[in-house]
Order: sequence, then C-alpha cells, then structure tokens
Amino acid sequence: MLGAGSAGIGVCDQIVRSMIADGLSDKAARAQIYVVDVGGLLTEDRRGISPAQRRYAHPAGAVPAPVTGRRAGLMEVVQAVHPTALIGLSTATGAFTEDVVRAMAAATARPIIMPLSNPTSRSEARPQDLADWTGGRALVAAGSPFPPMKVGDSSVPVAQCNNVYVFPGLGLGVTAVRATRITDAMMTEAASAICGAATIHDDAHGMLLPDRADLAETATAVACAVARAAVAGGVAPPLSEAGIDDAVRRARWEARYPE
Repeated sequence: MLGAGSAGIGVCDQIVRSMIADGLSDKAARAQIYVVDVGGLLTEDRRGISPAQRRYAHPAGAVPAPVTGRRAGLMEVVQAVHPTALIGLSTATGAFTEDVVRAMAAATARPIIMPLSNPTSRSEARPQDLADWTGGRALVAAGSPFPPMKVGDSSVPVAQCNNVYVFPGLGLGVTAVRATRITDAMMTEAASAICGAATIHDDAHGMLLPDRADLAETATAVACAVARAAVAGGVAPPLSEAGIDDAVRRARWEARYPE
C-alpha cells in the first residue's frame, strides 16, 4: 500500500478482515501488508505514527534501506517483498514509476496494480503505461475513469473502483432483512460478492470488478451476501436462505417504463 492516510489504512483493514475470513490469523494477515508513505516503509521504530498505522509497522530493518539513516521506499519494498498487488492511495502523481512496475512484474505473473488516488491528475499511474510496462499482464483498477488499455490487438477496459458497486446492494440487503446495524462481516461479504462477479474470472482481458452494465445483478448479489451475514451475525431477525433471497427480491425496486 502506497499511502498511510485514513483511506489507505482503512483499505488495509478491510483486506485483513477478508484474509481472516479465508483462514489467516490477524497477525499473519497483517504481516502480508507493507505500507509506504512519504517517509518510507512503516516500521516499529517510527515516531509519530498513529495506533492504526502502527498495526502495519514491520520490524526496523525488515527491508534494507538504500542509504544508511533512510527508510526503505517503494522500490526497495517491491524488490525485497515481491508483492502480488500494489495499491495507491497517496495522491502522489506518477508514484508507480516504470522502474517500480517493471520490478514488480519481473516476479509476478499477473500483477494487480490499483492507482486509486483522485482526481485523475493525482493518479499514481496511467493504466496504459501499466499495460505497456508489464506486456499487458497487469490487472488494473483505477480510482478515476480511464479509457481502455490497448494490449496487442485487444482493447481491455479499466475497472474503476467506485462505491456504486457496494452501497446499492448494501442498502438493499439491510432493508430486506431489517438489519439493525452494519457490521464488518457484512462489509467483508459484500466485497466477496463483488469479487465473485468480476469479469476477469471468465475473460483473461476482463476486469477486476463486475461489468457496469450488470450493476443491477451485482447489487442483488451483494444484497443477498450482506443479508446472510446480518442474519448469521444476529443483527437481523432469523431467516432461512430461501427466505433471505425472497426478502431481497421483494425489497428490490426496478424501474419499468411504459412502451
């Protein structure tokens, strides 16, 4: 993760929750994440970092620094750790440089690279550059809208990370089963449902997110996942699997226009 602000740390927290849901311990999940900010890698000897940031601090010297007295930066972390995913929430324009991206791609078959900073002028990289520097192997999602990437003779759409994938389904699920609050588990299941609908599963040139043309279906899938988590977590009245699906169907509003 490039960027240790509230957005970056919040994303890290959700990734950890998803890893825990898949069977890792909290400690093991946090150990998989390296956070770099303007001062370099977050390490345990850093002063002035918040408790939330300190959860992701690695032991001092975990990644060798290029110069004595300095902290390891993004390039050093990439070279030492060989990450499979690189996420940017730094607002540092162009921070995902060609050297950094090529170093990552040298050790990862399909690097996941997500320059998420807004607006477009603050993006850590241009998706087309990411495609060019990785030979079209990068799986890209951006925080702003970008034109499709050209990979050989193919045109590859760039997924835009946007809360439109989450909130309609989240609201529908909560309403359908009359949940009294939204829990971390509900958010984790929402993320899992979105992941399951990503077009990359069926197309090597697909996206890390669902097709925007299928947003209604995605919202329904998210709603069902959220509703099940609410019932399982005891924040909604008991309801069977079939009952949950029926409740979501009945609560869903669809626009119908006369011919």
